[in-house]
Amino acid sequence: MPMTMIQALRSAMDVMMERDDNVVVYGQDVGYFGGVFRVTDGLQAKYGASRVFDAPISEGGIVGTAVGMAAYGLRPVVEIQFADYVYPAIDQIVSEAARLRYRSASEFTASMVIRMPCGGGIYGGQTHSQSPEAMFTQVCGLRTVMPSNPYDAKGLLIASIENDDPVIFLEPKRLYNGPFDGHHDRPVTPWSGHTLGEVPTGYYTVPLDSAAVFRPGAAVTVLTYGTMVWVADAAARESGIDTEIIDLRSIWPLDLDTIVRSVNKTGRCVVVHEATRTSSFGAELTALVQEHCFYSLEAPIERVTGWDTPYPHAQEWAYFPGPDRVGAALKRAMEG
Repeated sequence: MPMTMIQALRSAMDVMMERDDNVVVYGQDVGYFGGVFRVTDGLQAKYGASRVFDAPISEGGIVGTAVGMAAYGLRPVVEIQFADYVYPAIDQIVSEAARLRYRSASEFTASMVIRMPCGGGIYGGQTHSQSPEAMFTQVCGLRTVMPSNPYDAKGLLIASIENDDPVIFLEPKRLYNGPFDGHHDRPVTPWSGHTLGEVPTGYYTVPLDSAAVFRPGAAVTVLTYGTMVWVADAAARESGIDTEIIDLRSIWPLDLDTIVRSVNKTGRCVVVHEATRTSSFGAELTALVQEHCFYSLEAPIERVTGWDTPYPHAQEWAYFPGPDRVGAALKRAMEG
């Protein structure tokens, strides 16, 4: 049935809470209020305040208690209200959740999911627009996921809840209610008008560590994830370049085979993401392509990213990597 990403994520938690009594959901305002974006709306009424509840404004406390719950067999799904607020919880994520399996020789695992709305495009300014995925991909023991559509969002979240390792589940909030191609001055397109907004109501999974060929093409490969999948698609259409778009979905661990296969076919590569440029995950992607596809490359690898500044409010669309910037990179790759 047609679902927004909000509804698809809620459906994933609903399905898993019904299947497994060990699944609990909590965070700031996620219970009675249903979350700042209403992703958990109605779950407390259905499952009760002992399984869906509000937490104090303490991100370290939210994640720390989730580690303890997971060690004793529960499967907590916690929400950090915005990804920008995760920093007080970094010690618990890195030193405890990510290390628990290793330090206990697999006697304990941290089977938990940390959900976080991320990214810009909603006039949120510097403290409601960040994309911190690279902070987590560097940490051994964590999985990092970012879906680009409702179908993948539900399947990936169910797979994440079932996984025995901690998963950082980043949700591009600009995609909650519809795909966004970067043209902010145009009407919002609802998910009901897109095939990827058709989501099964029951149980299914999208495998972790699997990328998707979002758009097949032969001239150049775009490696991207989240909102930038749709921006890259718009750039490909508007530039007329036969672009293959790889939606990573699972940022780390990475589906390297799909990336290598695509770049070896096209001989050109553009890496696109919304996060800042320096020490970003795009830098890792660039290094991997150079390492594994060197003899296939016909041009230098291009990168289109956010700038190395705080996310601005007044100049949001100068920061946001839009289709014009991505299209220009596609043309440079073809001319190289």
